[in-house]
Amino acid sequence: MRILTATKFAAATAGAVLLATGTAHALDDEKPTTPTTIAAGTAAHPGDVQIDASAPVITRDDILIQAPLQTIWKIQTDVENWPTWQPDVDVVVKDTPGRLRPGSVFRWTTEGLNITSTVKQVDHGKRLAWGGPAQGITAIHVWTFTPTADGVLVRTEESWTGDPVTANQATLQTALDNSLHNWVNNLKHQAESQVGK
Repeated sequence: MRILTATKFAAATAGAVLLATGTAHALDDEKPTTPTTIAAGTAAHPGDVQIDASAPVITRDDILIQAPLQTIWKIQTDVENWPTWQPDVDVVVKDTPGRLRPGSVFRWTTEGLNITSTVKQVDHGKRLAWGGPAQGITAIHVWTFTPTADGVLVRTEESWTGDPVTANQATLQTALDNSLHNWVNNLKHQAESQVGK
């Protein structure tokens, strides 16, 4: 069993929970399950999964990606290929065969942590949410994808609750901030590198 220092645990947990809450699904001919994208500044729709607004740790980030929506969605939702473009992800295994959908489960390892994530919502090409526990932390991770004239605006937000978060809020806030920042930048690099291929 691997022993983690408090700082390493915080960083690893942040990365793990981030990943445990932010990806799932495959872009193909699936129909949307909700009518519109939820993004910062827009109203929530009934049934949309939301982060825990009262959580002690919440991070939001966004990035404009100059690649087709289908390319971005496919990369982000092909969980088994995360290790090819996310350096901190070691292994991902889907427990539920086929496309990711509400209730789908995938297991993955990052920074020495083993995480089991369950997909909570999929609005094909628009919105994606998953969550799961890791080391006493409960995470909810929501992604939205909004086409614009200049590319696709990808927004992500994640909340963490649990005793480890309450006990080490500042360290875990920094860890989650860094994890989400790296995730969206890696996604941008991967998607834009496929344009024109």
